[in-house]
Amino acid sequence: MILAVDTSLGTAVAVIDADGRTVAEASTPDPLGHAEVIGDLLSRVVRPGITHVVAGMGPGPFTGLRIGIAAARAFAFGRGVPLVPVPSHFAIALDAPDEGPFAVVTDARRREIAVSVFDGADADGIPNLITPTRLEKRGVELDEPAHEATELSAAALARVGARAIASGRVLADVEPLYLRSPDVVQPGAPKRVGS
Repeated sequence: MILAVDTSLGTAVAVIDADGRTVAEASTPDPLGHAEVIGDLLSRVVRPGITHVVAGMGPGPFTGLRIGIAAARAFAFGRGVPLVPVPSHFAIALDAPDEGPFAVVTDARRREIAVSVFDGADADGIPNLITPTRLEKRGVELDEPAHEATELSAAALARVGARAIASGRVLADVEPLYLRSPDVVQPGAPKRVGS
């Protein structure tokens, strides 16, 4: 059984069985408050026998993404099972009906969108990423049909992870796909106070 955790849009968790069927799923579309709900959502779906944890690696905002990835890493470490990083847009592409090139689009805030371009699925049934995620201004004309998503299915993310495990492929690095750097900056040297 595979547990998937994603906080790139809202907060979504799911468990699938060896046949890819959804055993349990819970989510909230709220793009804020991940830390407040993730524990409750996990307690609703976790079952005995989890063999892998799939972490949605984004693209997503800095703080929200870190919460989901930290929860997935902590669960995997605590259970002694492998962590499988998967780009979140792959879950949306898995359910996209288009065969030809299409774009997966999610809100990047600040009047921007995150865009990843796929071309159907490969021989392993994994969405075939042809253009990595990039930021665009909202309202830009895309060359491909766009699938704009406001929510993500953790069960679909788990199915992508299961296919990657079965084929022995690595779909993402362990580093998150942040949309942009955090707004927080290191403070400068303290100012001198004259007398």
